Amino acid sequence: MMGFGRRLKVTLFGSSHGPEVGAEIEGIPKGSAIDVARLQEDLDRRRPVGRTLATKRQEEDRLIVDRGLVAGLADGGPLRAHVLNEDVRREPYDRLRNTPRPGHADLPALLRFGAAADLSGGGIFSGRMTVGLVIAGGVARQLLAREGVEVAAFTRAIGTVEAAWSVEEPLATLRASARSNEVGCPDPMAARRMEELIAEARRAGDSVGGLIEGVATGLPVGLGEPFFDSIESVVAHLAFAIPAVKGVEFGDGFRGARMRGSEHNDPFEWEGDRVRSVTNHAGGILGGMATGAPLVVRVAVKPTSSIARPQRTIDLKERTNVEIVVTGRHDPCIVPRAVVVVEAVTAFALADLALAGGFL
Repeated sequence: MMGFGRRLKVTLFGSSHGPEVGAEIEGIPKGSAIDVARLQEDLDRRRPVGRTLATKRQEEDRLIVDRGLVAGLADGGPLRAHVLNEDVRREPYDRLRNTPRPGHADLPALLRFGAAADLSGGGIFSGRMTVGLVIAGGVARQLLAREGVEVAAFTRAIGTVEAAWSVEEPLATLRASARSNEVGCPDPMAARRMEELIAEARRAGDSVGGLIEGVATGLPVGLGEPFFDSIESVVAHLAFAIPAVKGVEFGDGFRGARMRGSEHNDPFEWEGDRVRSVTNHAGGILGGMATGAPLVVRVAVKPTSSIARPQRTIDLKERTNVEIVVTGRHDPCIVPRAVVVVEAVTAFALADLALAGGFL
């Protein structure tokens, strides 16, 4: 249905309230060991079960590998894997068929596809589709790990609360801290304030957005291509495929526009027999290629569109202005569950570039 990639290719299938959602991945080198249990761990980080601040939709998301693996090794053909949609309720969406929800894809979908548009749970536009991205990104992370490349992502901000942690800290330390709380933030004090902010928004029938920061270490210098297949181009392309992502920046990003060259340029120095950047304002990328410094990417996630407050919209059938209240089960903040998705798309983009450039 929807695909991306040159050497490593992913195609997503399914819909939010259809029978299943998943991914088909082509280009995995034959004989590559793929740990299915680790893929399940990634899906567990995304699912809502056990989260007090997430949607009440209870999907266990048990991974089913349909083909592509034999005794844990890639057989050279496409790997197809999916999870079942088991907790589906279409009724709240059927009632809104003629009244597109503000902030959602309902209006353009209805005007383009008409009666064929499936808006239940957001249909193909739903965050539920990121299950396939997590599966594909999990495979990519395992391919990269064998070459010493680590990819991780963490919550940097939710609403007005911003965390204080550094990409210079070991990723293992950041991971341990981030997994000790529900929002995926390595800063414990900020994490508590974030959780309070999300709970407050839920009580008010509202929602909040935030920032997720992805980090990749161990990238070989020169990975990536100039211009159209630069690291920024490919990672941003996939990041914008995540529903609710409205902004992507690398390194200092937009803040760099207010700096001078003398501030923004990253000096080089010898560290033993290797060259290192003293600072990392460029986010580990120059000329579209990896410099050897940690890659740093930040994505902006908008507030969840489905809120319990009355909102203004239109009735497409009656051609009138109306007010609606969106019912159903929704996250008051998408950020915590999207952390692993940002991690996944970053890893997939880098693995595709690595295969295309002969680094894998």
